[in-house]
Amino acid sequence: MNDKDNSRKGQIIGFGGVFFKANRPSDLAQWYKNILGVPVTDGGVALFKRSDNQDFAENDVTLWAPFEQDNNYFAPSNSSFLVNYLVDDLNMLLDRLKNHGILPVQPIEITKDGKFAWIMDPEGNKVELWQPLRPEDQA
Repeated sequence: MNDKDNSRKGQIIGFGGVFFKANRPSDLAQWYKNILGVPVTDGGVALFKRSDNQDFAENDVTLWAPFEQDNNYFAPSNSSFLVNYLVDDLNMLLDRLKNHGILPVQPIEITKDGKFAWIMDPEGNKVELWQPLRPEDQA
């Protein structure tokens, strides 16, 4: 093994999962499954492989970023975490959410990184929904 092969040994190289506490974990997992389409299993967990969706192959990284305590990006939630979910069609998902009486908590943003929307889950956690730009959107 050369030095380059050893350069990534003993380091964090990705996420193994996102874990958070809930007052009613089973009910919250079902809400995410039924409302957002998260592929929750009978065991109450979901497994994602981003590379499965070729439309987003250019966006094959997951962002990790600590925020200052006084930052209001998570507002109106009081939670100390925010999960960003990759979605394949933000407008279609928002239409489905509207049919369930769920509206974004702030205006949709379109940036160089894609389209973003934010909703609240039943336990008061802000949820970020992100549709990356497809290669054809960037042309």
